[in-house]
Amino acid sequence: MTSSEAASAPTGWPPLREELRGLEPYGAPQLDVPVQLNVNENPYGPSAECVADIATAVAEAAGSLNRYPDREFVELRAALAGYLARDTPHDIDAAQVWAANGSNEVMLQLLQAFGGPGRVALSFAPTYSMYPEYARDTMTEWVQGHREGDFSLDLDHARDLIKERQPSVVLLPSPNNPTGTALPPEAVTTLCETAAESERGGIVVVDEAYGEFRRSGTPSALELLPQHRNLVVSRTMSKAFALAGARVGYLAAAPEICDAIRVVRLPYHLSAVTQAVALAALRHAPELLGRVDELRAERDATVSWLRGQGLTVADSDANFALFGTFADRHAVWQRLLDRGVLIREVGPDGWLRVSIGTAEEMATFRQALTEVLAQEASQS
Repeated sequence: MTSSEAASAPTGWPPLREELRGLEPYGAPQLDVPVQLNVNENPYGPSAECVADIATAVAEAAGSLNRYPDREFVELRAALAGYLARDTPHDIDAAQVWAANGSNEVMLQLLQAFGGPGRVALSFAPTYSMYPEYARDTMTEWVQGHREGDFSLDLDHARDLIKERQPSVVLLPSPNNPTGTALPPEAVTTLCETAAESERGGIVVVDEAYGEFRRSGTPSALELLPQHRNLVVSRTMSKAFALAGARVGYLAAAPEICDAIRVVRLPYHLSAVTQAVALAALRHAPELLGRVDELRAERDATVSWLRGQGLTVADSDANFALFGTFADRHAVWQRLLDRGVLIREVGPDGWLRVSIGTAEEMATFRQALTEVLAQEASQS
């Protein structure tokens, strides 16, 4: 830009929306340290056989990259429906399934379709920190209720807030991020019924990004789909499927909801390569999910150990544990990082979240935290 152009340019260049000025992009720190336990990844990568199958599938897709992919990704939707049907006694049809580039895009598309100016999206804090950003990006008013001290939902409060604010979208992660708290089926039913009575007949999105990690006896909200036409259940292949790098998220809902999302999706939004990778991964689902039980056991052991250190830990149905509380959580986070262990500084003040890694990684975490807690005690 020349000096004359700079002089004539309006203040605050470039002409960003005012509500976005000064904001930082979302993202957890990406640091090269020996033990990375901050973004809830599956620490176990795919086997050589799975990698080979994915490579073959991508190579086949590469031969037709001069053509657009299947815009409706029919084969992938059918495969995802088959996978989800394992978690419910009811049939799930391909017409009830939608997918996008990560569950982030799934959520954004839901807000594009059902949110917007003059409409409200609602959740209950603490909850996933991207939800208000989806609302902001779609110019949807964001309303946030509260959770109980144990991070469960106060159903009376939730019901009253929905009646008062008449949201078109209610976002309910289960297990909740960052607390790991799962929703009981009766809570989902109550909120679906309350939202259905609102002015716009709002939809209720149960975000099961960590659904495969839930404890035995905790049902999936997929079982409730036949009862509530306004229920949406979202999943991801990033966590239990160990496919975070592929960016594949999906949902199950009434066909009418999927059709509504088709109106706002970008043309050919799922590339041929993405579809090929996801289909290959689904063919290896038993293997990719084979370490889930091991991670559940490691999670439960981690929760017990943390409590044994005198810390407060939220009950978790996910692949992470939220623990605290610390007068200066950033100092604890930094001291762990100094020892080569990266966890997440997220959630309510005073709390930290650790993802569940391999047994070796968790042993390193325990040793590092033991040293940090001893250092904290000596300074108090």
